[in-house]
Amino acid sequence: MRAVWYDAQGPAADVLQVGELPDPEPAAGEVAVRLRLSGVNPGDTKKRRGMLGAGMAFPRIVPHSDGAGVVAAVGEGVDPARVGRRVWVFGAQSYRPSGTAAQLTVVPSAQAVDLPDDVPDEVGACLGIPGITAHRTVFADGPVTGRTVLVHGVLGAVGSLAAQLAAGGGARVIGTVRRAADLERVAATPLSSVLTAAVALDGADVARDVLAHADGGVDRIVEVAFSENVDLDTAVIGPDGTIAAYGTRRDRPELPFWPLLFANVTVRLFGSDDFPPAAKAQAADDLTAAAHEGRLWIPVGEPVPLERTAAAHDRVDAGSRERVLVAVPD
Repeated sequence: MRAVWYDAQGPAADVLQVGELPDPEPAAGEVAVRLRLSGVNPGDTKKRRGMLGAGMAFPRIVPHSDGAGVVAAVGEGVDPARVGRRVWVFGAQSYRPSGTAAQLTVVPSAQAVDLPDDVPDEVGACLGIPGITAHRTVFADGPVTGRTVLVHGVLGAVGSLAAQLAAGGGARVIGTVRRAADLERVAATPLSSVLTAAVALDGADVARDVLAHADGGVDRIVEVAFSENVDLDTAVIGPDGTIAAYGTRRDRPELPFWPLLFANVTVRLFGSDDFPPAAKAQAADDLTAAAHEGRLWIPVGEPVPLERTAAAHDRVDAGSRERVLVAVPD
């Protein structure tokens, strides 16, 4: 099969190789998926760079955890009727060496989710890491009906999906952007229809702007930059609220302990590779249903050819606002 891989960590152009690898075979409980598109996420490029000093988990890694394609073969114990079905894939390179930057990948059957006929491959390939992370940050502490949810970085891959899922769950959603200029970008997207308000973090009094739309304080905060936003989060969160953080800019952030304690705030930290299996399964079901019902807006860039995967990684590392996909040759 045609594939991309790296045997050492480093800059994309230096370490990513393109060539032929043996076709993988599904073991018991697994399926082999012939990929059409491979989704590139910041976590994929961080693994390639060796973020936080993490070394190579395997001698050779085929990157990327997300993708979309067709079931090509099944292992023992998997319904043979799955062969030929369109699926979206998540977790392909989660604690496994071979991800979706290849013509074939093998995953546990539950991680290849049936894709409805009316959902494009481009959407399916974008659902994995950002969608499941978004779902978990919004719903890990129960339903959000009638609640106020603050989503930081609402133009980002996780943030935009979190806002849409929270609104679909009956919440009032406030989204933040870094700069006032980004408010126009929000207004020009379908996000404007699901947000109660959008607030710029460079405003004169951001806490006041948020609280103007959150009577009694915010119930849940989806946090992409915990170290930078924790003081703001403390100022706007209501009693018994939850800060659901999946990212930070400083790896040892300080926090205002006593104000958070007196408000009985829960701080949850989320790493997508390690969500409970039941939570992943529920997220997969809900994301597929939302996509089928046309309730998800995902901005997708023109897919990059497999041979130019290094350029796709560079685009992600540059902070692309569009989801970056790699087109896998048939």
